[in-house]
Amino acid sequence: MDKVRRMKTPMKIGQLAKLSGCSVQAIRYYEKQGLVQPSQRNEGNFRVYDVAAQDQLMFIRRCRSLDISLAEIGQLIALKQVSGARCDDANQIIDHHLQQVAQRMTELKQLQQQLAALRGQCSSNRTVEQCGILQKLSSPPASHSSAVDRPIHPR
Repeated sequence: MDKVRRMKTPMKIGQLAKLSGCSVQAIRYYEKQGLVQPSQRNEGNFRVYDVAAQDQLMFIRRCRSLDISLAEIGQLIALKQVSGARCDDANQIIDHHLQQVAQRMTELKQLQQQLAALRGQCSSNRTVEQCGILQKLSSPPASHSSAVDRPIHPR
């Protein structure tokens, strides 16, 4: 487990960014999205944050490292704040995310097959004018729709 340096005193956004590994822009964005509690302002009108904000950013970073969406992170944060809430709700959020990951994996497998079929259209010892890949990408889709012609789910 990696050690996280923690500041006990209020810190400016730059210090928080350095300690949390988030950019200043990301912190401001998360604050606007309601994922981080709005900061206080000191006498100089600078935003100041506490350890709770740092902990919240670390939670968000861990979630983002798992590709959990900001909407799902918001649901998890809201769940954390409800005393006595059931883990079933967190399980449902993660189960839904698992389904999304499985769908993306299926789409990526299809993309891999499409790219492999496209790669099979050309050998290395041809000129650009003879390149099967460029010809296939330049021609309209065939009516029988091969794997290369079928689009995968758009992103």
